[in-house]
Amino acid sequence: MRWSWIDIITQVERGKSLVAVKNVSMAEDVLHDHFPAQVGPGGESLDPAPVMPASLLIEGMAQTAGLLVGYTGDFEEKVILGKIVKATFEREVTPGQTVRFEAHLERMDPSGANTTGTITVLDHKTGERHHVANVELIFSHIDQNMAGTEFPEENFVFTDNFRSLLRAAGMI
Repeated sequence: MRWSWIDIITQVERGKSLVAVKNVSMAEDVLHDHFPAQVGPGGESLDPAPVMPASLLIEGMAQTAGLLVGYTGDFEEKVILGKIVKATFEREVTPGQTVRFEAHLERMDPSGANTTGTITVLDHKTGERHHVANVELIFSHIDQNMAGTEFPEENFVFTDNFRSLLRAAGMI
């Protein structure tokens, strides 16, 4: 995985849950285009309104939950996101907030796993924590589910970026 949408793993209970956080700042290139300054319907100038795209928040949850699934199985399987079952959003995430991804393992078997998760933010200006989204995901163990397909021996899902996070959390 080229991009990591989590900065640190803060809690882990193998086979049950994993919590990771991401600090959102204007250093995120994607925020500059989402949404830039615009001209309003009456010709007035609208200031930029940078928000973290919901798709990247789902990716952060998928990375968090995928690490939980991988860790539960001792990283012996290549774990990939199979399906976004449900994602409901209540608010936007903006620069200056810290995103908290909390993933829970609901089911795991040789073919894959089901997870649920919540996304919240800490607003550093107010000190308040706010609910952002609920996300349900299904993961596949591709070594089991794609028999006959050749994959590299190395685990291409859990790359060096993720290994650094796992080492810092004491998971490997």
